[in-house]
Amino acid sequence: MVGPASSTDKNGKPTTLCEVMGKAEMWLIRTYWDFEFPHPYLPNFEFVGGLQCKPAKQLPQELEEFVQSSGRDGVVVFTLGSMVKNLTEEKSNMVASALAQIPQKVLWRYKGKKPETLGANTRLYEWIPQNDLLGHPQTRAFITHCGTNGIYEAIYHGVPVVGIPLFGDQFDNIARVQAKGAAVQLDLNTMTSSDLLKALRTVINNSSYKENAMKLSRIHHDQPVKPLDRAVFWIEFVMNHKGARHLRPAVHDLTWYQYHSLDVIGFLLACVAVVVFLVTKCCLFCCWKFGKISTKRKRE
Repeated sequence: MVGPASSTDKNGKPTTLCEVMGKAEMWLIRTYWDFEFPHPYLPNFEFVGGLQCKPAKQLPQELEEFVQSSGRDGVVVFTLGSMVKNLTEEKSNMVASALAQIPQKVLWRYKGKKPETLGANTRLYEWIPQNDLLGHPQTRAFITHCGTNGIYEAIYHGVPVVGIPLFGDQFDNIARVQAKGAAVQLDLNTMTSSDLLKALRTVINNSSYKENAMKLSRIHHDQPVKPLDRAVFWIEFVMNHKGARHLRPAVHDLTWYQYHSLDVIGFLLACVAVVVFLVTKCCLFCCWKFGKISTKRKRE
């Protein structure tokens, strides 16, 4: 969000989050059309998905040796992000049991107690260079919690995904990548060891997942301007022109009832009510008049 942002207005009155967001003159959206479904958008929306992505660097020697030791089978990168410190003992053992059954070597970012079922092919790390590992030619799959950064790094490097969303936009993220044929989704609360094993075998052995991931990667890279450069340009644009009022839609200045057209609906309903009232009155008057004439004729 680029534009004026303050917790108080010019009179010192506190403003709500919606009011602050409504004052934004430019929105930088952390997605792109390789990820999004087609839809209309406003002129002050600019898509800069993957702006944090960059080519992979050389891995530290210890990591590189472990990755290279995987041979033709390659490696699987596994992380549930920095907000998930560890899993329950039951869940970690279930996950480790599944990972032990694949021929690939596994690099698992995990800070909890070492699972009893941990296989010889799996190593635990408190931190891993995620982008560099995803960009390594030996990487075959990425098990992730589906955060925007991780998903876009997978797209950038063309790596198929096994998604285990936990909260927030993560469910939405994996749904999009899955719809494009580059991911399989699992539920952490209900998945079993066989579910995880099946998902890994699917994205690794079914070549369509890798092909679709590479297709998304090609779309992402085929841009006239890099996402980061585009973001910098629009930030400087707003600064140089002291805003971007010409791009800001007037809808942000409407009240809630105007936004939902409740004033228009109310006016139309009032018009309908008046017409119905007048028609009813006319019908009643005609019936009364007709009844009066009929009664008079009968008397005559």
